[in-house]
Amino acid sequence: MKKSITVLEGDGIGPEVIREAIKVLDSITCRYSHRFTYHYHLIGAAAIDACGQPLPEATIQSCYDTDAVLLGAIGDPKFDNDPSAPVRPEQGLLSLRKNLQLYANIRPIQLYPELEALSPLKKEKLNGTDMIIIRELTGGIYFGKKEKGPDNSFASDICYYTRQEIEQITEKAFHFACNRNKKLTLVDKANVLETSRLWRHIAQEKAQQFPDVQVDYLFVDNAAMQLILHPQQFDVLLTENMFGDILSDEASVLSGSLGLLPSSSLGKDTALFEPVHGSYPQVAGKNIANPIGAILSAAMLLEHFDLKEEAAEVRLAVRHVIRSGIVTQDLNREVFYGTNQVGNAVSSYILNKETADYNFQNIRLGQSTII
Repeated sequence: MKKSITVLEGDGIGPEVIREAIKVLDSITCRYSHRFTYHYHLIGAAAIDACGQPLPEATIQSCYDTDAVLLGAIGDPKFDNDPSAPVRPEQGLLSLRKNLQLYANIRPIQLYPELEALSPLKKEKLNGTDMIIIRELTGGIYFGKKEKGPDNSFASDICYYTRQEIEQITEKAFHFACNRNKKLTLVDKANVLETSRLWRHIAQEKAQQFPDVQVDYLFVDNAAMQLILHPQQFDVLLTENMFGDILSDEASVLSGSLGLLPSSSLGKDTALFEPVHGSYPQVAGKNIANPIGAILSAAMLLEHFDLKEEAAEVRLAVRHVIRSGIVTQDLNREVFYGTNQVGNAVSSYILNKETADYNFQNIRLGQSTII
């Protein structure tokens, strides 16, 4: 198979974790005789520094022209700490989502038994947790009309949704539920918000087309509590943009580290894959960032190409590496390995399972034999 991929390393630790994801993709191409070509472009703070805008035209065009997009992370504290900044890195990501019509953000939340002690929850609360959060990504308050009064006297952000926006993401969520455990939970604030009442009305309409799917409805404040009290109850969780942003970050800590989790953003014609974590500029360049979220995002990219066996191979390699204790500092503060060593271990397992454990010993000695 031949595919082209736009690579947006972004800011902070983005380039480091994407480097390891590419390393793993290259291992897959070597083992399965595929051919991936990579097209590197700027986004976020790196793009602002280089050309004054967070999303250059060349970046957008490459995303249109290639088969998928792999993104690292976006953000820089020099913009976070300056409320008057005329442009911000995050504007690049929001604009990219809108331009590519990436309306569905998919975040799987899965746990590793070896890392249960790192979760803030007790083991008995975690057992069986396996969910997908589906967040609408191109509508709602983030994209609504914004106003600010003179002398900061007032500000407003309009939350706006159309029927078509809600229908397309709701239908996708039902299809996900059909392929899993046939359970879907809609999270809204229908007791207060008119947009949430429209979400609930449309979800109830769609439910009639999927009679085998059990549908539950939760207000967002209750859903936030239930994610901590009883996360096992969720299978497919559907919600609007801002609620999904907050709840998916909350759910991500169940695994013990934000660095473990991947995501995909799907549109009609293209798809983008990125780890859930941010740019974490405090550790950029120190070779301690966790690349697993980026590597698992690459696995989701492979699945998008209908390379299901290859995607499963990446996930199997990640599980084996974690089980073998080759993890970054966020997962083990006493015995830990560098970003590149974890990537080397995953690649080694993919290339040759039979010699992987021997190569792991070399990795532990800082003498990786691959790549």
